[in-house]
Amino acid sequence: MLLSIVPKLSRVAILVNPTNRSHAPVAASLEAAARSVNLEIGAVEAATAQQIDGAFAKMSRQNAGAVMIVADAFFIQEGQQIAELARKHRMPSVFPFREQIDAGGLMSYGQHLADNFRRAATYVDRIFKGAKPADESTKLELVINLRTAEVLGVTIPPELLLLATEVIE
Repeated sequence: MLLSIVPKLSRVAILVNPTNRSHAPVAASLEAAARSVNLEIGAVEAATAQQIDGAFAKMSRQNAGAVMIVADAFFIQEGQQIAELARKHRMPSVFPFREQIDAGGLMSYGQHLADNFRRAATYVDRIFKGAKPADESTKLELVINLRTAEVLGVTIPPELLLLATEVIE
């Protein structure tokens, strides 16, 4: 998706929280995927609000052309700051949750947190009745913020807009 928005993209930063054990394998997986499309990708760590500022300064020094934010409760809490810094540093941003797009991120691809919370009791009920957790479908959505695209000076291709679950204008 990023390459369709920034065709000359060569380097992507991944914002990770070093205190979250799941981030290292996620970053490794993203790095492997990036290599397959000839992108250079590197993790930048932040575990405090102050470190987020420093992380974006580091991304800029490394000439990152975009940033991917890994799912993390702390990053959800700091979504506004992260979205503002991505815009300030003119980096298209990909978030895991749509709530961060409302805060000004460029796009998200992932689960709708509020929807998951609303359906949690239903999932638990089905599992207690014998359903396998893996059989419970996960609804993924693509949300794109056209206002942020305009601020960044990027064009969202029509085919990506057609795939979007929601477009914020």
